[in-house]
Amino acid sequence: MPSHAFPDPQTHDFPEWVLVGEYFYYAKDVVDFGTPLNVETVAEAYRKGIFPWYTKGIPLPWHCPEQRAILEFDELHIPRSLKRAQRKARYSFTIDKDFRAVITNCAAAKRPEQGGTWITSEFIDVYCDLYHAGMAHSVEAWDAGGKLVGGLYGVDAGGVFCGESMFYKKPNASKLALLFLIDHLNARGATWLDAQVMTPHLETLGAKEIGRDEFLSRLSQVQSHAIKLFD
Repeated sequence: MPSHAFPDPQTHDFPEWVLVGEYFYYAKDVVDFGTPLNVETVAEAYRKGIFPWYTKGIPLPWHCPEQRAILEFDELHIPRSLKRAQRKARYSFTIDKDFRAVITNCAAAKRPEQGGTWITSEFIDVYCDLYHAGMAHSVEAWDAGGKLVGGLYGVDAGGVFCGESMFYKKPNASKLALLFLIDHLNARGATWLDAQVMTPHLETLGAKEIGRDEFLSRLSQVQSHAIKLFD
């Protein structure tokens, strides 16, 4: 693969429609269509603030949204009900103990509001390779019997954790896994994470949307400090 598969989104034109082969595709938030998914392209994409999102019937779109959801840790709001669950839950949490199980469970989670999963078998294989390369990471939630009951995964984009997906099999398991992750990232010197797209749950935690230029500026600033999020 070429060393630069994607344009710099800070200078990219972002046309509204793009002709790919014989078809026009809506491209307001898309940097590129159809670039192959592999460790090299995914690593480059996240470093540039871009992420792939499989959409059926369309050459793979690589997104850098005009509005980006982030969660700043000093603005974190934990609802009272979640605080109660945090006190009562008997879950234990780990990092990077079973990445493939987490991403596989995320792929199997029902998401009717999104028209199904974007986590295809190809995504699973490539992100597992990215995990082995030390760039993708998972958080696991285990019940008292040692069963995996929730978790999340994402990508370290050079000091900024980019959350990809969550799943749960028992109440609040994924939500508490996220709080565990935030504590971990905070202890490593991170002050915010990239949530990519706003969801109702993230909004209740205090997530907000910022413009593309501000997000890319923040990402670049963090990358210049070389924060090490994971061992």
